This record gives sequence, C-alpha cells and structure tokens, in this order.
Amino acid sequence: MFIETETTPNPSSLKFLPGQTVMPSGTREFASPEAAEASPLAQAIFDTGEVVNVFFGWDFVTVTAAPGTQWSALKPQVVSILLDHFVSEAPLFAGGSADGISVPAEDAEMAVEDKEEDAETIAAIHELLETRVRPAVAGDGGDIAYRGFSEGVVYLTLQGACAGCPSSTATLKHGIESLLKHYVPEVVEVRAA
Repeated sequence: MFIETETTPNPSSLKFLPGQTVMPSGTREFASPEAAEASPLAQAIFDTGEVVNVFFGWDFVTVTAAPGTQWSALKPQVVSILLDHFVSEAPLFAGGSADGISVPAEDAEMAVEDKEEDAETIAAIHELLETRVRPAVAGDGGDIAYRGFSEGVVYLTLQGACAGCPSSTATLKHGIESLLKHYVPEVVEVRAA
C-alpha cells in the first residue's frame, strides 16, 4: 500500500490519500483529542502530540499540524499510522461502523433558522454547494457546511484544511459568494458561521 500526500492551500495542513475509501458517506472533523476518542485512527494521529485537527473525507484524511511543527518530522509519523490502520483493516470508528457519523448541515448547529418561504432559494444554494463548491474544497482537503440563509445572507462553515487556511476569507467572499450571487440572485452576501 502507498499513501500519497498533497499540499493544501493551508500550509499547516496536509492531505493524505490512502488509495481507498475513508468515509463511505459524509465527512467527520476532529478538532481536539477528546473528539478523536470516537475514532482509533484520529486518536492515534492526535497521539503524536503535534496535531490540532484531523478531518476524514471520502477518500482522504487531512491533518493539521500544531503551530511550530515541522512537517518533515510529522509526515512520516502520520503516514506510518495511516499505513498500519489501512493495512490491518481496522475500523475507522469505535464500535466498528461509520453509519450515521458525518457532519452534514442537518446535524450542525444552524447560525439562523431557515424560513419556509425561502425553500426554493435554499434548495438552489444546496445544489450549488453540492455540485460546485464541495468538490473544490474537498480537493483542498476540506469541506463546507451550510449553516442557514436569512435576508439574502448565506451562512457557511469551512472545515478541515479550509478552516484554518489563510485564504479562507477570500474563498468565502470572492469564490463562493461570487458563485452563489451569480446563480441565485436572492443571495447578497456569504458569511462565515
């Protein structure tokens, strides 16, 4: 087995590609060692002591290093942990199943309550997020979560490598906001939630 790595726009994060499915559906982010207790793999990566975030995507694992950590020392440790995990076919989550464990919008805390009269606009926003935005941010080792729509403002949360990326504000304001405003005239602004 070979674990491929890719850089992300966030210099603190690396994307690891094991060449097989990591999460059969959804995504999962671990922002602390305590949260990582749900996954032996995430916990092992946090146990290096030099990691502040682990993110599971469909076919990748994104790891964010703590400030001051050098990837030259951490990368071989993470690759070794990933190799051990995938070669042994160990379960990704304690209990052996990832069923129902994801970070879709419906499980996330909403920034604002959606209104029934905005249902058509919200459906268009979701369609664009799924078909255009999510694949792009997944390519950079992250994900995006919808957090609500109110009075022309779309609330979103960037996850994984995208969450702490220096260009995350530009991604939201110039990339995603421009796309949504172009295709959904009711959108006037995108804000981080």
